[in-house]
Amino acid sequence: GGDLYRRSLYTYWKRTVTHPTMLAFDASTREACTVRPARTNTPLQALTLMNDITFAEAARTLAERILSESAPANATRLRQAFLLTVARPPRPEEQTILLESLTRQRAAFAANPEAASQLAATGESPRRKGLNDIDVAAWTTLASLLLNLDETISRE
Repeated sequence: GGDLYRRSLYTYWKRTVTHPTMLAFDASTREACTVRPARTNTPLQALTLMNDITFAEAARTLAERILSESAPANATRLRQAFLLTVARPPRPEEQTILLESLTRQRAAFAANPEAASQLAATGESPRRKGLNDIDVAAWTTLASLLLNLDETISRE
């Protein structure tokens, strides 16, 4: 409904009970003032980024944006996805690995179109029309991978 995008913008914050997603990403409990937040990289962060419906939906909408707004060449689409997430073009070795991953994901979803349809329908936000579920699902997994990079989630 109309409150779809409010869930991440406005989070109810109690003084001593931190929201679980924020806690996974080292948010302060606010019981005491913190001058410099601690920086960690725990498996809980990866689990949250890979499995929480908010992040899965973000990966799907990023995939739909890449498929809709970029040229049809996979290398061009990957470059655009990298620029949107990491703010730099991919290095040649990164591009090779990610394009191979995309090929494997597309093959896996082509073998199981029902799984592709389920992933392509993740979340409540409306789908972009005219996109193939297999392509959306394959690019969603790639977008999820990019959104899970330390370079994406950590400010250095």
